[in-house]
Amino acid sequence: MSNRIQQPRNAAIHSGATTVGSLDWSAGFAAKWNGNYYEAQKYVDSEVLRLSDPYTPMQTGMLIKLGMLGTIPGSGEVIWNGPYARYLYYGKLMVGRAPKTLTNTDLQFHGAPKRGAFWFERMKADHLAQILAGARLKAGGGT
Repeated sequence: MSNRIQQPRNAAIHSGATTVGSLDWSAGFAAKWNGNYYEAQKYVDSEVLRLSDPYTPMQTGMLIKLGMLGTIPGSGEVIWNGPYARYLYYGKLMVGRAPKTLTNTDLQFHGAPKRGAFWFERMKADHLAQILAGARLKAGGGT
């Protein structure tokens, strides 16, 4: 997790030369909120994988497994890490040896129309509100 909440400093409140009060932060403020936000990020990453499953092309199931292997929940990055994942994501036939040449021919997917190209974008269009609501709860922001 790259962005962390820093523990705020306690502060005295002055009016002219007189101290009229103070703002004292709980000693565990940063640790609590960093933990909450980390749990929320783990939830988002895991939900993206889980909810993308029915949209992800599947012939052998390896692409779905590559998503699980390529993602560290809590990192903020969901990665389908495989040599053919990019080709499948864009849904266009690529031919030849690497680097492959892009054609204008659409790939045909087993389980279409739900399974197919741009699976993350299509999942997000269907489930974004659900993911955000769960993340809010994990982060401590309520519903």
